[in-house]
Amino acid sequence: MAELEPSEPPKTNQNTQKDNEMKPWEQHSAVISIPRYDYKAPNSLLHHSFSGFLVTCPIKREKSATKEAISILDKYLRAINTCDSVAEEHPQNIIPKRRKVVTTETEECINDTENKTLNENNGAREVPEGSCLSTPSSDTNTETSNPLSLVKLTRSGLLLFTFSNDRCPDAVDIVSNIMQSLDSGSLKAPLWCHRILPIQTTCILHEKEIGTLVSKLVAEFMNNQGKELARPIKFAVGYNRRGIEETELKGTNSNSNPVALLDRNKCFEVVAAAVKSIVSDSVVDLKCPELTVLIEVLPVSGIPNGSPIVAVSVLPQKLIMTKPRLCIKALVPDVKSKK
Repeated sequence: MAELEPSEPPKTNQNTQKDNEMKPWEQHSAVISIPRYDYKAPNSLLHHSFSGFLVTCPIKREKSATKEAISILDKYLRAINTCDSVAEEHPQNIIPKRRKVVTTETEECINDTENKTLNENNGAREVPEGSCLSTPSSDTNTETSNPLSLVKLTRSGLLLFTFSNDRCPDAVDIVSNIMQSLDSGSLKAPLWCHRILPIQTTCILHEKEIGTLVSKLVAEFMNNQGKELARPIKFAVGYNRRGIEETELKGTNSNSNPVALLDRNKCFEVVAAAVKSIVSDSVVDLKCPELTVLIEVLPVSGIPNGSPIVAVSVLPQKLIMTKPRLCIKALVPDVKSKK
């Protein structure tokens, strides 16, 4: 009898393993998808102030960092929404809300839709999605949707998220909670997100607007946390352009006023004056500031020349690092910088 040749090992298992190995930018795809850019953001930022987050990440890893940032932020936003929903479910809050929702117009709309539905096929026909009866379900989806909008930027290695509704949580508290979770080990260290800067407000890089916003934020900081600080209050000012040159900030628009737009040195003067207008006995200390004002120029795509948008934040000492430069603390300690 002829000997049987040994059969070759099946190749399907190897192929299956290769298929199951996910690339870095696909690691979060099964959990969350990348949202579309909010193309209305440039016009909105020119006329309104927004809060949100500026995330730094490796260049060409923006997609992975976007998915990772959304998954991290969504966890803490859901925790805030849960606390708010528990408060709303209190009996004292439920009754007034129900009285406000049930209006005469709504009842008439529902009755008209029910009559039309019952007249057709004895009520067997389903209610169309655009009808008044389907409005409550659409409202529920809107409330549970992510309140963050992704804004397109002209620089690599940066992500900008802004709150898209009027009900905005405190961005500083959210980043503080993320830092605490990372320190305690309850939150896994991110792979792609290096830093998350909480943005308290935005404005155009003009002297008057920045001075007004800084004064307001410093006053709020002193009312909440400044009472426990020793005098004199030590503060520092950080200004970052992310590679945007001064000529690019001024632009070529002849209508823009070059005096109104602030350069680096003038911005320091305006911010320092705004801080001292609220805290008269404050002093500059770049080594150990108890209060830090960060001004970050946002490279938003679609912003006309001569109208740069900046993020303004007043941050406590626990979120700031001063070496090698003044900035928000990293989510994961940089081993290379320590060495």
